[in-house]
Amino acid sequence: MKKQNSGQIHYIRYPNTDNEIMKEDNYKREALDYHESGRPGKIEVIPSKPTSTQRDLSLAYSPGVAIPCLEIEKNPDDAYRYTAKGNLVAVISNGTAVLGLGNIGALASKPVMEGKGLLFKIFADIDVFDIEVDQTNVEDFVKTVKAIAPTFGGINLEDIKAPECFEIERRLKEDLRIPVMHDDQHGTAIITGAALINALEITGKKIGDVRIVVNGAGASAISCTSIYISLGAKSENIVMLDSTGVIRHDRENLDEHKIRFATHRNLHTLEEAMVDADVFIGLSKGNILSGDHLKAMAAHPIVFALANPDPEIGYNEALAARNDIIMATGRSDFPNQVNNVIGFPFIFRGALDVKATQINEEMKIAAIHAIANLAKQPVPEIVMSAYNKKNMTFGNEYIIPKPLDSRLIYTVAPAVAEAAMKSGVAQQPIKDWDAYVDELKKRLGLDNKLIRVVTSRAKQNPQRVVFAEADSIKILKAAQILKEEGIAIPILLGNKKKIAHIVHDNKLLLDPSIPILDPREEPKMVNDFGELFFGKRQRRGFTLYEAKKIMQERNYYGAMMVETNQADVLISGLTRNYVETIKPALRIIGTQDGISKVAGMYIMITKNGPVFFADTTININPTTADLVEITMLTARAVQGLGTKPRVALLSYSNFGSSNTESAIRVRDAVKIIHEKYPSLIADGEMQANFAFNTALLKDNYPFSELVTGSANTLIFPNLDSGNIAYKLMQAMGGAEAIGPVLLGMKKPVHILQLGSSVREIVNMVTIAVVDAQSRKSIFAEEAKNVVGV
Repeated sequence: MKKQNSGQIHYIRYPNTDNEIMKEDNYKREALDYHESGRPGKIEVIPSKPTSTQRDLSLAYSPGVAIPCLEIEKNPDDAYRYTAKGNLVAVISNGTAVLGLGNIGALASKPVMEGKGLLFKIFADIDVFDIEVDQTNVEDFVKTVKAIAPTFGGINLEDIKAPECFEIERRLKEDLRIPVMHDDQHGTAIITGAALINALEITGKKIGDVRIVVNGAGASAISCTSIYISLGAKSENIVMLDSTGVIRHDRENLDEHKIRFATHRNLHTLEEAMVDADVFIGLSKGNILSGDHLKAMAAHPIVFALANPDPEIGYNEALAARNDIIMATGRSDFPNQVNNVIGFPFIFRGALDVKATQINEEMKIAAIHAIANLAKQPVPEIVMSAYNKKNMTFGNEYIIPKPLDSRLIYTVAPAVAEAAMKSGVAQQPIKDWDAYVDELKKRLGLDNKLIRVVTSRAKQNPQRVVFAEADSIKILKAAQILKEEGIAIPILLGNKKKIAHIVHDNKLLLDPSIPILDPREEPKMVNDFGELFFGKRQRRGFTLYEAKKIMQERNYYGAMMVETNQADVLISGLTRNYVETIKPALRIIGTQDGISKVAGMYIMITKNGPVFFADTTININPTTADLVEITMLTARAVQGLGTKPRVALLSYSNFGSSNTESAIRVRDAVKIIHEKYPSLIADGEMQANFAFNTALLKDNYPFSELVTGSANTLIFPNLDSGNIAYKLMQAMGGAEAIGPVLLGMKKPVHILQLGSSVREIVNMVTIAVVDAQSRKSIFAEEAKNVVGV
C-alpha cells in the first residue's frame, strides 16, 4: 500500500508479524508448487548410453547385458567398470531427526533426501538414489542398509537422531568396504574445523590453549568437539552443555558419548561457562546468548552461532557487543556462512575417485585443511562478483570459502583422495594429479551455476525494476518471488482494480509494500514525462499534446521512469509483440554512445554449461559492421556475467570454403574483430559443429583461435538462423532459454519472450538486475577491458 505526493512513492509500513505471516504463506505455496509441478519431485534417472536403435537396446539389456554380469560374477570389482556403482551414493534416512522438523518419519523425509541428492549432483556430479528406511531399531536399520549396500559406491547417512546415529554409523563403517558418513555429524564438524583453524590464526591464538564452550550435545556437537580435539584442542579446556546445563562428571545418567566431554570444572550454567572463554560453538537453539555473555569472554572471541534459522545471537547484536569478535552463522546473509555443502559433495567425490573403503579421520582432517587453506588464496573475480564484493580477502569476515566457489571441487576432492591413498584405504590410487584436477574442472558444466552465481550477486544490491504489464498473474507471482528473495525491488504499472481482482481471484498474497502505479492516475508525472518526451521528439513528428497523451501508455511511462532514474530497469514484452515493446524504449532511452544497433542475446542453459546466442531477435540481415558491433556487445555482456567469452561467428561455410555474400560478410567481420580487438578470443566463419568440436577443428583448421577450447558465444549471420537455432535448442535440445537480453541500450531495458513462465521472468529479471549493477560499478569497466574496448 502507498501514498502519493507529486508522483513520489511513499510506503506505509505494515507490522512485521503480518509481513512474516504473508511471506511464510507465500513461501509454503511456492514450495509445494515447486515440488509438485511438472514431474513430481526433484530428481530423475536418465540413460547415459545410446538407446535409439534395436541394437542399442540389445546391448543395454537382453542379451548383451549378460556379458558384463558374468564378468562381475568372476570379479566383483568389475562392477565399477560396467555399472554406475563408482559414481553412485545412497542418501539414507529413517526420518528421526529431519532438519528442524524432528522425528517426522521415513516417508516425510523424502523431499529432504531428494534435495540432498540434488546438491551432490550439482556441486560434485555424483549420482544419488535417496533411500528412506522405515526402521527406528538400530539392528533392523543396519541390516537393511547392509543388504542394499552392493548397489552403491558410497553411503551418506542423513537426519538420524542421536544417540542411535553413532552406533549405526560405527557398525556400517566396520562392516562395509565403501565410504560411509553421517553428514549431520561430520559435515558441520569439518566446516567449523576449517573456520576455527583460520579464526585462531587471525587472533593469534593456539588451539591447544583456547577455552571452548559447546552449547548442544547432539550428533553434530559431539562430532564437532571430537574433531577439534583431533586438531589439537585439549579436553580439559572444553565445556559442553545440553538442555539441562553443563555436562559435569558428577551428573548422573550420562551416556557414553556425553561422558567423554564431561568437565571437572565447577561450572553449572552457560553464564558461568562463558567467562573468559575464547570460543563459543552454538549447535542448539536461537537467541540463547546475549551481549553480556559475549562481554564476559576473553579478548578476540570466536563465536560460531549455528542454530537455524535464528542463531544463538544475532550477527549485528554480537558485533555491537564486541568489536573484536570473529563471528560465523549458518545464514547466507552474513559473512562466514557455515554450510555443509562446502564439504560433503567434495569429500565423497575424492573418496569415490580412489575407490576408498571408508572415510576415515585422515580424510576428514585433509578436507579441513584444504578448505581452510582455500580461504587464504586470492578470491577469483567470479566469486566476488557472485557476492557483489569488490574485495574479498582472508580476515575476520572471510574465514571460510563461499559455497559458490567453484575451486572447492578441485581443491577439496584431491586432498581427500590423497589422504585416502596415504592412509591405505584407496583401492585405485591416482597417478596423474594434473589430469585428475582437469577432470574435476570439466565434470561440472556451468549450467545452473551461472544462475546461482548471478542470483547471489543480484541479492547483494537489488535494483528497482518497473514492470509495464502488472495486470498479469505471471508478473504478479514473479514480482512477489523477486521481492521475497531480495533479488529486485519491484514497481508495478497497471490498473489497480484489475490487479486487485487478479490477486483476489487467484488467492495471491502480494506484498503490500510493492508499489502499484497507474499512469492514468498520475497526471503530474504524465505531464512532466510528456514535456521531457516532447523535448526529445519535437522534431520527430510529435506535438506536445501527443507527447503527453502517449505517456499514459505503460511502456512509455516505464521507460521514462528509467530515463529519469525513478527505476533502474524496465521489463516488458510478456503480452505484447517485440516491436511494440522496444519502440518506446528506443525513443526515450536510446542506444549507448557510439552504438548504432541494438541486439538480442539469449542465454541457453545446457547440461554442458551456458551458451550465449546473438543476434536472435532484432537485426534481420546484419552487415559486416553490424556483425562486429553485435559481437562486441555480446562479448561485453557475457563477460559482465562472469564468463570469459569464446566467440564463434557462424556460417554454412568454413574459413573461406564458400564465397557467397553471407559467408564473406562473416569472414570480413572476423578480420575486423581480430584487428581492432585482438584480446578477444573469436573466430569464423565456421559451421556450428566445428565451434563445439575442438578435435575436429584442430584436425582440419589448427590455426583457429578456438582449438584450445570450444566456443561459448555464437554470433549468427542473420535473424533467421539465430531465431531458429535458439528455438530448436529450447524445444528439442532440452535447453532452458533466458532472454532475450537486450544489448546496446543506454540504460537497462529487457524484453520478455511472449508468454514467458514465472521462472523465466524471475531469471530474466535477475540477469537484468546484474546488468543494472554492472552499469553502476567497476564491473562494466572490467568487461570492456577484457575485449580491448
